Amino acid sequence: MKNYEIDAAWQYHDGTKHPNGILLNRAHLYHPTNRPTPFKFYRDAVQIKIVLDKQQSTVSALDAISDKIKKEKTNFIPDIHVLSKILFFSGGITKTLKFPTLGEIEFRAASCTGALYHIEIYIICSDIPGLEAGVYHFDPQNLTLTVLRKGDYRRTIINATAGESFTSSTPLMLVFTDIFSRNSVKYQAREYRHAFWDCGTILSNALAISNTQKIPYKLILGFVDSEINSFLGLDTKKEAALAILSLGHADNEIPQPPPLGKIAEQVSSEYDREFSAINDMQESSSLENYQEVRSWRKEMALETHQKNPTSTTLEEEITVDDSLESIIFRRGSTRKFSCDSISLEQLSTILKRSTNGIIADFEESKNINDIYLIANAVDGLEQGSYFYNKEHRSLELLKKGDFRDVSGHLGLDQNLPYDAAVVIFFMTNLQKVLECFGNRGYRVAQMDASIMGGKMYLAAYALHIGATGLTFYDDEVTEFFLPHANNKNTMFMIAIGKKIKI
Repeated sequence: MKNYEIDAAWQYHDGTKHPNGILLNRAHLYHPTNRPTPFKFYRDAVQIKIVLDKQQSTVSALDAISDKIKKEKTNFIPDIHVLSKILFFSGGITKTLKFPTLGEIEFRAASCTGALYHIEIYIICSDIPGLEAGVYHFDPQNLTLTVLRKGDYRRTIINATAGESFTSSTPLMLVFTDIFSRNSVKYQAREYRHAFWDCGTILSNALAISNTQKIPYKLILGFVDSEINSFLGLDTKKEAALAILSLGHADNEIPQPPPLGKIAEQVSSEYDREFSAINDMQESSSLENYQEVRSWRKEMALETHQKNPTSTTLEEEITVDDSLESIIFRRGSTRKFSCDSISLEQLSTILKRSTNGIIADFEESKNINDIYLIANAVDGLEQGSYFYNKEHRSLELLKKGDFRDVSGHLGLDQNLPYDAAVVIFFMTNLQKVLECFGNRGYRVAQMDASIMGGKMYLAAYALHIGATGLTFYDDEVTEFFLPHANNKNTMFMIAIGKKIKI
């Protein structure tokens, strides 16, 4: 079957490597004044104003991030206030800053590569308290829901997932999509990596907010792409579905969907440049029918690691009472680090809270990516490179030494990873992932890494330090961590340290 071919994923991955991927043009230039409009609009569509519930949850931010909150398994139906909170703290506008040449830029609850905000959120629900059954698009600029279809269409999504068990009893689903050109205007064909980096970072917020409300969830990456995209009225050369988040449980029988009528007309984008490599990778990693979805859905056998007797066991976690909502309001990608150290307790808390896995159709509370890091300045931890053994909560020293120059170079020769206290790399055996999941495994590997990275963002800010995601020289990261990282590929990178206000 097509979805178990893996050549397309390797061609895309190798072709978008820094610095010399053949799908990238090194002469390509982008100026922020050419930034596309980061909002999607519909003509003559009904808008429903949503009101943000500003009451902060009593669950601590770190507990919400860790995904270990006990939840009810039956008859949990989120209402419009809960839905509004999830949408706002995942993709809403939390601050507006004014720049001399660019004017006002609206920043969102979750970070995004280049602040280009190319991920859209759609809602499919039954009747829930405060909102009628329908299909909606979230408009973060006006804090409204655009009505796309009226009626209970959950069965359409369930069918596209080949009857996935959790989704078959959920009252509420969010579909996350990617508008390719908004991000490719700057990052060219590498945009398809960023699609999952940025979607995963948004999802880390959505999952954490859901946890504060004790909502059971499941993340779904296995679905018939053409059915979801057609149902949402997407032009798949420009926009495509990446993930489905099912929220809550309802015991009532799900009806057959109403007939599909015409969907509201979209306002065309002012920037429609296409990169065929993105469309090719999207198509090659798509599932075409229910049989493919069913056969795709499996768990990957993960490598286990013995504890190295010389490893450093992580310290006790730091307790933080700050609410998740307050953390998200003050979060932002750090633009400049000091070279000051963080504590081993801070690093331990970030690692423990961010690596518990998620509930998804490709994993059950496990992570496909391994964690490698360079410790530049961590009190209580020797400078050097490390492997984080998740099973034993310990750091295995790979190489001793001051590797600030290396961390700066690996992060595309930027100051941020040079100045950071610790630089973390999410790495996986991509060949094994693709052999298990086919070309669609590329989506899985990127999403798994970015959700962990998004949790680390939140955990760092909960501890009043900073974090930022970065791009990297692919092969050189693997080479630096050899021999331990043999056959592993880098999916995501994040730098953590103390912030300098600028």
